[in-house]
Amino acid sequence: MGAVTVSTSGLPGWLDPVVAVVDTVQGRQLSQFLPPGGGRGRPSAVLVLFGEGPTGPELLLMERAGGLRSHAGQPSFPGGALDPEDGDPETTGPLRAALREAEEETGLDPAGVQVFGTLPKLYIPVSGFVVTPVLGWWRAPSPVGAVDPAETARVFTVPVADLTDPANRATAVHPRGHQGPAFLVESALVWGFTAGVIDRILHFAGWERPWDQARQVPLDRRA
Repeated sequence: MGAVTVSTSGLPGWLDPVVAVVDTVQGRQLSQFLPPGGGRGRPSAVLVLFGEGPTGPELLLMERAGGLRSHAGQPSFPGGALDPEDGDPETTGPLRAALREAEEETGLDPAGVQVFGTLPKLYIPVSGFVVTPVLGWWRAPSPVGAVDPAETARVFTVPVADLTDPANRATAVHPRGHQGPAFLVESALVWGFTAGVIDRILHFAGWERPWDQARQVPLDRRA
């Protein structure tokens, strides 16, 4: 993979609100869990990839294999920890890591992705990951699928219209009592970190529609 640059040139107009989010949002507006500082936490990145589907804007997601010891069966963005060859975790390292992991997990061709920004780093306490959400436009779509079935059960896209549909929204309730946004789309329950990022993007981009936050979905005790 060559050098990864950030550019907003030539993006479709419907992405303008998301570009505005990149320019203005702060970490505390996205999550209560921010990097602990002092160099603690493992640098990682996820690819939040927007594409143009048959019914309009969509997002790329994957579902982790059911046999994994961590996050089994959970939908997520493609992504993972930075490798040394990804480079500086404070500059271009997360960009390279997000694209590299997406290629390894979904078969995505990184050459067809235009990175147009990043969101502030967030923290996942249960895993110790410091995560940079990398935002991309799927300028030249390529075939995708589960590269390693032992790691990934499936790769799928979700129309943004389905994510904003109040009928598909709920509050996930963890057995330990934690609550957070959830989406019931494409025969999947999207919750946790991934749903939190999607929820905040929809909110700050002005795409969110009123939904019943009292509607609850209990999570499996293995979650």
